[in-house]
Amino acid sequence: MNPSKPQHYRIIACALLLLLLMLAPFLLGARRPPQPLPDSPIIDMHCHTAGLGAGGSGCFVSEKLRNSFKLRFYLKSFGVTEEEILREGDALVLRRLSAKLAESKHVSRAVVLALDGVVDEHGNLDRARTEFYVPNEFLAAEIPHHKNLWWGASVNPLRPDALARLDWAKTHGAVLVKWLPSVQDIDPADERFIPYYKKLAALGLPLLTHTGNERAFTHAHDELCDPARLRLALECGVTVIAAHAATTGEFANEPSLDHLAKLMTEFPNLYADISSLTQINKRTHLAKVLSRPEFTSRLVYGTDYPLIAIRSLVSPWYFPRELGLKQTVAFSKIKNPWDRDIAMKQALGVRTETWTRFESLMSK
Repeated sequence: MNPSKPQHYRIIACALLLLLLMLAPFLLGARRPPQPLPDSPIIDMHCHTAGLGAGGSGCFVSEKLRNSFKLRFYLKSFGVTEEEILREGDALVLRRLSAKLAESKHVSRAVVLALDGVVDEHGNLDRARTEFYVPNEFLAAEIPHHKNLWWGASVNPLRPDALARLDWAKTHGAVLVKWLPSVQDIDPADERFIPYYKKLAALGLPLLTHTGNERAFTHAHDELCDPARLRLALECGVTVIAAHAATTGEFANEPSLDHLAKLMTEFPNLYADISSLTQINKRTHLAKVLSRPEFTSRLVYGTDYPLIAIRSLVSPWYFPRELGLKQTVAFSKIKNPWDRDIAMKQALGVRTETWTRFESLMSK
């Protein structure tokens, strides 16, 4: 039996109203007004570079990674080709990065990160087990040529001269130390590292260390990136920044994020950066971090550049309900990757003080 015409119209009207309510966030825009950007300049404290050893840089990439699609993907995101690097040297990547950053309206500086390798039982660099290597000496020599760049050192604590390397890095302008434990075979909970941690604290160098799962390389020992393993460094007084806020992976059947949040309640010297948290594979992660009270005053701005420059990976179109149609279209037209990243994260709820927190950490 067919419904009468009035009933038929009411069903259609209800269906249209329901559809309108579902689309309202997308059509009308963000649900909450964003906090303003700071008046002071913004620093991106989490950027990468790449190198093939061209120009005597000392960088290298393992044969396995060099033959994988990932290297070509990364080089494209830097805006370079392998042929250009081999012709002009690895410093070309830094020149392109600096030039693009100079076009940003909001970000005045970026910290480019070195990456130490795996160390063997004799304390030497183990090239066979190292996938990607960017030496401190290369960045210390090249970064001074770019007024808008700082650099972060990377020193594997298993090196016999690790403490001397930290002193050298600080003297040559490093503003932090970077670890990727699951790739460098570093266990942050190893008590042999206590002198290393005390040296970091004495030098005032924050430790930026990857937390959660790692999928940028061909292999990783993810258990080494459990935030719970950072307790020793924190107890030694190190200012620790958990890269990517431990938003991926589980350890001991608990989300990595929960492990980090528990430590936040105990240690005021623990922070987390918001780099990579708007990627399509992490599109819900920034909202999770912003909703946790443990992180309210502990977040630091970083991007994981060059990945923010890849529109198939990071795009406002992946947040239609959160941003709304008007902002989604407007943000997608922003050409500079840093300005686009800031516009998105600001609209998604990042607090004003987050943008400039890193500079205060350098003086702790």
